[in-house]
Amino acid sequence: MALTADGGDRLVGLLSEHGERVVQRWTELVTASLRGRLSQAELRLQVQELHASIVNAGGAGLADLQTPEAGELRAVLADLSRSRARQSFTATETAISIYALKDVLVELAETDGVELSLRDILDFTGLVDRMGLLTFETYVQTREGLIADQAEQLLELSTPVVKIWDGVVAVPLVGTLDSARAQVVMERLLQTLVDTGSPYAIIDITGVPAVDTQVAQHILKTVVAARLMGADCIISGIRPQIAQTIVALGIEFGDIATKASLADALRHVLRLTGVETSRRHPRREV
Repeated sequence: MALTADGGDRLVGLLSEHGERVVQRWTELVTASLRGRLSQAELRLQVQELHASIVNAGGAGLADLQTPEAGELRAVLADLSRSRARQSFTATETAISIYALKDVLVELAETDGVELSLRDILDFTGLVDRMGLLTFETYVQTREGLIADQAEQLLELSTPVVKIWDGVVAVPLVGTLDSARAQVVMERLLQTLVDTGSPYAIIDITGVPAVDTQVAQHILKTVVAARLMGADCIISGIRPQIAQTIVALGIEFGDIATKASLADALRHVLRLTGVETSRRHPRREV
């Protein structure tokens, strides 16, 4: 059963009358559960803010955490959850900071002679459970946001576009090329072509473990998009195993130039631009 307004008033009165003891004991329990990962002074400030927001919510706010009266309490719980999520605390460690209030209330009734009915105890613990669930939901949302941001950053880091010669850029691909990453590759390549005015682009797939029909389609779309920007693409890194797979799957790259290595692709581009190249290093003069 949900906490009534009268029950909320009784809880507020209890927390107000024994405020210092509640804050002190609550802080001690949370400090022990976090095993020194936050200082006691910092935890005490957080507990004081939680305690004050519960008292300020009053009976009506505690009876329904979605009411305007509970707005401050919801905000404090959300801030605590977001802070703990960014500091890499677990959801359990975050929730324990709220659930510890149950132990405080029980100890208060046992040691200070506070009379609590069974209904009051059930209602109070039910309120703490709802506070804990609200904290958990915000924690999960924050962690999901952090994971999404990190995934996007990893995509950008794993798809560099580098200028390797005047008028030549290269995209060294490493790992699996899925739809999301292929989109990032295309966007970054096209932007680099615009920024540098390069007429040639080399897509190196040496680090791609396997090429299937889907991967080939992603590469072909990138080549077509680059051609629309006025740049010719060369695909390098066609190893024997990759070549056999491409033939077996019936994948055709058409008139797109393919080379075994990035070095071969660069030589090919340089020949197209009229630059003399040689596979042999010049002999040193003695």
